[in-house]
Amino acid sequence: MKNYLSERLAQIKPSPTIAISDKARELRAAGEDVISLSQGEPDFETPEHIKVAAIRAMQDGHTRYTAVDGIPELKQAIRDKFKLDNGLSYEHSQISVSTGGKQVLYNAFMATLNAGDEVIIPAPYWVSYPDMVVLAEGRPVIAACLAQNDFKLTAEELEAAITPATRWLILNSPSNPTGSVYNQHELKALAEVLLRHPQILVMSDDIYEHLIYGKAEFSTLAQVEPKLFSRTLTCNGMSKAYCMTGWRVGFAGGPEPLIRAMAKLQSQSTSNPTSISQHAAIAGLTGGRAFLKDMLNAYEERRNSVVNLLNGIESITCATPDGAFYVYPSCQGLNGAISPDGTRLENDTDVCAYLLEAAKVTVVPGEAFGSPGYFRVSYALGIDQLVEACDRIQLACEKLERA
Repeated sequence: MKNYLSERLAQIKPSPTIAISDKARELRAAGEDVISLSQGEPDFETPEHIKVAAIRAMQDGHTRYTAVDGIPELKQAIRDKFKLDNGLSYEHSQISVSTGGKQVLYNAFMATLNAGDEVIIPAPYWVSYPDMVVLAEGRPVIAACLAQNDFKLTAEELEAAITPATRWLILNSPSNPTGSVYNQHELKALAEVLLRHPQILVMSDDIYEHLIYGKAEFSTLAQVEPKLFSRTLTCNGMSKAYCMTGWRVGFAGGPEPLIRAMAKLQSQSTSNPTSISQHAAIAGLTGGRAFLKDMLNAYEERRNSVVNLLNGIESITCATPDGAFYVYPSCQGLNGAISPDGTRLENDTDVCAYLLEAAKVTVVPGEAFGSPGYFRVSYALGIDQLVEACDRIQLACEKLERA
């Protein structure tokens, strides 16, 4: 049969995190006792007042097409959020609402990139960044960030990655997969570099903004350096802090010509985000965040437990991150270890495959995030299951023969 798939599709791969989470579901459906630490999704329920708003929206007849890039009431709520939380002032025409945060990023790349345009992506990175750039015919330029710098991009690393073809820089703080958070000083240093290169746009992916622990504080680039406001697309959404992953509402504030181009693109793809979800999002953004306190306390307790348990396992080391709901331990000490069946573990992908086989625990290899030698653990799971998963990982590692 003639291959009818496009060459474009051959350039990308399925999302590794989704693939691993799907594998865990398949194994559980087949009767396997698998604990999944691979999915980037809160385990908390959507807050009740948001659900009530969705029901009310349906009862009030808000079930039809809306404006392509968001209803005015939601855009106003987003404008208020940006002003209150980040000190950023946008007009309605500078706000985009899409079907999830991922579509915001995809629209921006498709609207701006020409063949060969470069996008600087600090690694470790969220798995979808490079493939979205490739789909838009751009070229991902991976800037490797060091563990001793908490996997955060430095001004020197940024300067070294810039070429005349650079069109975008992506910044993600708090980070998926590391949980690292850029402070104001670090962002200011990056801004000084960017001010010397006026051709570069900045995509600030702030989706984990409200998931911050301890003394860490959130800052976003356009807030730290107002001179970059007109070149920055500040991206956010409802999925993580508001536990609305399935509702699919993402949003951004940015320069009006870019927002207009993104709406044009969206008008020929998905059209508007779900009308009911938009009204629910208004309730989320305007209904207060009292629910966040208990959620953050639970996440912080889980984070601390997981870090302590993983650091108690020989050949695994794990730093304590400041945000999101991930830890990113090193498994380089397991390279060369021999499993009970004689298999040699050569890299992080082998280690993760072994943990699935021997411990029935799914984690995501660092290779998927452009950073071999590590694996990502999501602690968006009940504390008892997290402890059980870490105990299983320890038992599996104890069965390995060290080289």
